[in-house]
Amino acid sequence: MPNKIRVAELFAGVGGFRLGLEGWKKKSASSGYTKSVKSVYEVVWSNQWEPSTKTQHASLVYEQRFGKDGHSNEDITTVDVTKIPDHDMLVGGFPCQDYSVATTLKNSKGLIGKKGVLWWSIHKILSEKKKKPKYIFLENVDRLLISPSKQRGRDFAIILKSLDDLGYAVEWRIINAADYGMPQRRRRIFILAYLKTASIYKDLKRCDPRDWILNEGTLASAFPVTSNELVLPTEFELNGDIVEISSSFNKNGGASLFENSGVMIRGIVTTLKTFPEFYGEPVVLNDIIQNGEVTEEFYINDKDLDKWRYLKGPKKEIRVNTEGFEYNYSEGGMVFPDSLNKPSRTIITGEGGSSPSRFKHVIQTKKGYRRLSPVELERLNMFPDNHTKLDGVSDTKRAFFMGNALVVGVIEKIGLALKEKIENEALVQQV
Repeated sequence: MPNKIRVAELFAGVGGFRLGLEGWKKKSASSGYTKSVKSVYEVVWSNQWEPSTKTQHASLVYEQRFGKDGHSNEDITTVDVTKIPDHDMLVGGFPCQDYSVATTLKNSKGLIGKKGVLWWSIHKILSEKKKKPKYIFLENVDRLLISPSKQRGRDFAIILKSLDDLGYAVEWRIINAADYGMPQRRRRIFILAYLKTASIYKDLKRCDPRDWILNEGTLASAFPVTSNELVLPTEFELNGDIVEISSSFNKNGGASLFENSGVMIRGIVTTLKTFPEFYGEPVVLNDIIQNGEVTEEFYINDKDLDKWRYLKGPKKEIRVNTEGFEYNYSEGGMVFPDSLNKPSRTIITGEGGSSPSRFKHVIQTKKGYRRLSPVELERLNMFPDNHTKLDGVSDTKRAFFMGNALVVGVIEKIGLALKEKIENEALVQQV
C-alpha cells in the first residue's frame, strides 16, 4: 500500500470530508480533536465554488484552514480535467438536482433540468481521467433514493448505471449520525464505489450481496446493521443505457425500488432494508452547549417569545393567498424549547439570524431562551471550535455553512473502515 491515499475533494464547502479523512492537526473528530489519528489520506486537490454569491466565503474559510496549495475556487463545470492531479479517491457531497438525460452526455442540450447539473461534473472527471481513481466516496441527501416524485428512484438509478458504465461497483447506505451516538439527527446517503481493478471490487464480486451489506462491506464495518432475517433482498438489473433508464425507470410512479442499503455490481442491484446496531452512549445536545460563553445577541427578547411559540406550535387556521383565496392551513407542533437530553434536530441552512423561525433551534438556559451559537452548530457537525470563524464571515453565514455541511464523525468512521480494507488488499498482494 502506498504511504498516502491521494484524494480529490469536490464541492468542498468548509472541508468536512477533509477533516474526517485527514483529521485536524493530527487529531480525530470522534475524540473531540483530543486524540491523535494516523491518517493515510492526503487531499491533493480541492474545489469549492458557490455560484450564487459574489464573495466566496466558504472557499475563503477552506483556504484559511488548509492553505491555498491545490485548492481551486472556480466553477467545477469549467475546470479542465487535465489540470486535476491524479488521485486514488474522489470525494464530495454533491447537490441533489434533476439528473434526467435526454440524448447523450456529450450533448449539453441532452441534460434536462437546471443547467450545470453537478453530478455530470463528477462523471466528466471519471470519464476523462486516463488514470481513474480506484475509490469514490460521495454524500447526498437521503431523498436521492426516492427522486423524482413521478419516477421514484430514477435519479439514483442513473447514477448507479453511470458508475457501472465507468467500471465501478457500488455500495450505499442511508446513515443517521445520531443512530451511532453522534450529536445530530442528520440522515444522509453515503455512496462508496470501487473500480474493477481494485481488490475490493473483486471481493464484492465473490461475496454474497446480502452478506456484504450486513457484514463484509466497508459500510457494515464502519456502521454495523441488522435486518429482518425473514425478508429477502430485492434484486433487479439496470437494463438499457442511461437515456433509457432516464425515460423508463419506475415509469409507473410506484414506490422506489431502492431500500436504505444496497450494492450494485455489473448492473445487478441488490437492496435491503437495514436497521442500525449501536450500543454505546449517545452524545446529546446538552453535551455540546457552551456555558457562560454565549453573547447577548443569541438570547431571545421576552417580547419575541410569543412569536417563537406561535411559529413552533400546532396550527389549524384559515389563511388567504396573494390572490385573495381562502384556504385551510394546518401543521403539527414542534418541541419548544429543544430537548437538551437528546441529539439535536437537523441543522438547516437558515439556522442563523435573530428573526423568529419554526426551524431554528432554541434552548432554555438559566439565563433564558436562546439560539445556538456558531461554535455549538460546529460541534453538532463535529467540526473543531471556531473552524468557520473568519473576518468578514457573519454568524449567519457560519450557520449557513453548517446547514450545508456533514457530520465529520461519519466520514471519519467510513474512512477508517475503507483504510482497513485497502491495507488488507495490499497485504494480500504482497503474499
